Formats: sequence, C-alpha cells, structure tokens
Amino acid sequence: MTVLALETSCDETAVAILRGHRSGDELLASEVASQVAAHEKYGGIVPEIASRNHLIYAPRLLDRAASAAKTRFSEIDAFAATSGPGLASSLMIGASIAKGLAIGFGKRYLGVNHLEGHLLSPFFGVEKNGDNVIRPNVSLIVSGGHTMLVFVRGLTNYQLIGHTVDDAAGEAFDKVAKMLRLGYPGGPEIEKHARGGDPKHFDFPRSMLASENFSFSGLKTAVRYLLPKIMLDEEWRLTQTPYNLNDQTLRDLCASFQQAIIDVLVTKTIAAAQKYRVDLVTISGGVSCNQELRRQMRDASSRKGIEFKSAEPWLCTDNAAMIAFAALLRLRAGFESHVTEEIDPNLALAL
Repeated sequence: MTVLALETSCDETAVAILRGHRSGDELLASEVASQVAAHEKYGGIVPEIASRNHLIYAPRLLDRAASAAKTRFSEIDAFAATSGPGLASSLMIGASIAKGLAIGFGKRYLGVNHLEGHLLSPFFGVEKNGDNVIRPNVSLIVSGGHTMLVFVRGLTNYQLIGHTVDDAAGEAFDKVAKMLRLGYPGGPEIEKHARGGDPKHFDFPRSMLASENFSFSGLKTAVRYLLPKIMLDEEWRLTQTPYNLNDQTLRDLCASFQQAIIDVLVTKTIAAAQKYRVDLVTISGGVSCNQELRRQMRDASSRKGIEFKSAEPWLCTDNAAMIAFAALLRLRAGFESHVTEEIDPNLALAL
C-alpha cells in the first residue's frame, strides 16, 4: 500500500510518499518547503502569506515527490492530508489537493489529525514482523501551538491527560526571543544562546506543577518584568528594545528561561508515566528538538526505570511523512475518510 500525504496546517508546505511492505515501511519521498524567511520579519505566522505560499509550493513539491519516488499518481493507493488543527486558509489547500487527487484517480482519501501525526511519529520506522507496534506510553506533544500530555493505549485509543491553558511552550519561546531580539523561530535561538549560560542564575516560576495542565504565560511575563532590572543603562526603558544585555547575562537569561520550561515538561511527563503505570515515555513536536530537553527527559526516565523514545528531529517539525505514517496505520486498521469531510481548524485529538 502506498500513501501520498500533504501537510499544510501552518507555515510549512510538505509532501511525502510512504510505501508499506511486509518487511517494513519505506519512505519514498519527503519534500518540505519552509516559509521561515517569509514570516521572520513579522515575528510570527501571517495566515494570508502562509496560504499564498502553499498554493505556490504544493504543486512543485508534488512533482518533486513523485519524481523522487519514481511513482505515478495513478499508482498511489490513497491520498491523505492534515485536516486540523491549524490555520483554516492553509488546511484547505492541502486537503483540497488530496481530495482532488483521490477523486481524479478513484482512490481512497484520509483526513489526518495533525496532533496524531506528532503522537505516532516516535514509532516511525519501528516494526515488528512487518507491523508497526504502537506500545502503551505517555506522550508529550510540545510545539509552537500545542503542549499536551496524552496516555496512548494504542492506535486511535488516546486519553488526554493535560494541556496548556494559555501559551504553549513554543509560543513562550517565540515571544521571549522576540523580546530579546533573537529572531524567529524562538526555540532554536534561545537554545543556541543558552549554551554556556547558568540555568540557575535567574529564578523563574515553574507554574502549575501540582496540575496536569500547563501554563507558560506567567513565565513569559516574568522575563518581561526582569529585563528593565538587568539592563546596563536606560535605553531599554526608552525604546522598549533590550539591546544592552552583555553576552554572559544573555546566556544566563536564556539558560534560566529554558530550564524553567524543561523542569515543568519533565516533571509533569514523568509524574504522568508513573500515574498511568507505563514503561515508555515519548516526546514529539518542534520544541522536542531541543537537545537539553531530550537529555533531561531521557535521564529522568532512566532514573525511574522508564524507557524514553523521541521522534527523529526531522520528524518533529511540521512534515508530511508523519501524516503519511498516521494515514497508513489508519488504513491498515480499516479507517477511511469521505471527500466531503470538512477541515477543522480547532480539531481536538480524537479520544
């Protein structure tokens, strides 16, 4: 079975072709067109720019993917696309293309939840006797728009444990990076500047540790109020642009901010794993590319006798390979979508 998937939920345009074999799944093509440069000057995603670029990039990526896979569209068994959550104007493009291809070639269509794509991505390429094994686990999905803990019993059998009540971890990274004029996206910039910094130098809050939900807006605000106190002169107060942090102070600030987020994510994930009595913790999503988060989650899991598994970095940011993988697993389990199914920008993880 061969699946072609499109991912256009936000600002990345992606196409992938995945073929399932008895001996294991084979990724024939994975093409991604990044829009970071187009949105960087705005410090965040501009929906109209994102959707306009999807219209430009998607046809090109489809041709490139088919060429790389040495496959004709008529040889594809099913077409899939992200159906939500995401930006409505962006989701419509990928879904419309996939539906059109499915109708045109008389093949099956599958709308895939973007969050399920992340949720299953740590198991990409993991087969046993030719079948993908989705083991029970507690999964942390942490990205620009989502921070959530999910108890995974198996494919389509998910229980939401906790979620963010305000800013997701990725949003907090982006907003603090913008305060510090470090560029966009903020996560990689803060991680880079945190190297060599003292993560204990500034005492930032670890909010809602007693709750299974998350809140990072208070942490962002704490950084905002700290900045005037640590400036080298009065320029920040006058211009609202903190140019005058010396290099070590900036490293300490980034390291302390990053550590506050990591402490919350690790503490809650390990606590959930113990509560639900699983021996596996997984993480996925763009923020899970953070190497310090991975290291500390791995170490904390090991101390509790829990296995740790993370998606490969290239699968953590928005991509179509994870959507194709989720679609392939669902097709094998007998699931299919109707082409009249609408996209849903506020789609929750099906539980």
